[in-house]
Amino acid sequence: MSPSATALAGFAAWTLTLALMIGLYRSYFVLTGKRASNQFDPGGADVSEFSRRLCRAHANCYENLPIFGALIAVALITGKSALTDGLAMWFLAARIAQSVVHLLSTSTAAVNARFAFYLAQWMMMAVMAVRLLTA
Repeated sequence: MSPSATALAGFAAWTLTLALMIGLYRSYFVLTGKRASNQFDPGGADVSEFSRRLCRAHANCYENLPIFGALIAVALITGKSALTDGLAMWFLAARIAQSVVHLLSTSTAAVNARFAFYLAQWMMMAVMAVRLLTA
């Protein structure tokens, strides 16, 4: 499998991992009788600050996965994954780093680091898009 395909599968797996974490976290509250299963706010803020950050980290993944997925799909379908392979795994690393920082802290330094990882992802996708459009 090419690095581009691996990164796309990795991004999907990371998104699923965050969803699983939400499910497990909420299941704890249901199974311990602290909450009914229909009493959770989708944004997670009603449970804890961590829950809110976890829900936002997950949402940020599914908001950005279609863009990355489209670029990688075009590269793979057209046989031009060499144009995205060099950045794809770096993109995945930045995506996971952004999520982890998001989960760990909301300090100014953490928010700045999170934004830097996010900006790096967008810059890499922009480079991929330009490469694909001009190849």
